[in-house]
Amino acid sequence: MLQATFGTLTWLRAVDRPDLLAPSTSAAIEAWARLDPQIADAVAVAEIDPDLADTAAMTEAYGLPLAASANCVLVSGRREGVERIAAAVVRATTRADVNNAVKRLLDVRKASFLPMDRATAESGMEYGGITPLGLPAGYRVLVDARIAATHPTADGMVIIGSGLRRSKLALPGSLLAAAPGVELVDGLALG
Repeated sequence: MLQATFGTLTWLRAVDRPDLLAPSTSAAIEAWARLDPQIADAVAVAEIDPDLADTAAMTEAYGLPLAASANCVLVSGRREGVERIAAAVVRATTRADVNNAVKRLLDVRKASFLPMDRATAESGMEYGGITPLGLPAGYRVLVDARIAATHPTADGMVIIGSGLRRSKLALPGSLLAAAPGVELVDGLALG
């Protein structure tokens, strides 16, 4: 399991604290743990001040390496009248290549960020806490391959949203890359 502290936060098993997770995130972690029992000990959650949910503020306030954080953005595009939606997950030290990589993977002419009201309504998650764990079944989950690689300042960990602004999840990047439904993509991120 994740060490009891990472930065100045105290991390607990996410399966033991569903109150700190969006309902769909909690359900996804529980289902994943049923498939792979090590997940229960490998996915941790920590409570944070919701006003510090944005990556830069959180990493500074809690003494976390920026490279450990990953951002999840929801992107959509249309092809032949059919909307295609994906989550793009990249390290916070990079940014998602929406105009090239995501657009190509969705096979659309133009890809745009999903509007905030739609993103929160459809995901059942709070803005600033959207996570790749527990998204609607029709969403593709694209994870930059660098998430799986051990970053020298991140101790092999990645910090992602919990579905709520008042907490964050931490797990090994290699584990996130192997989560159910994840597509590992080389070159998803710029920078």
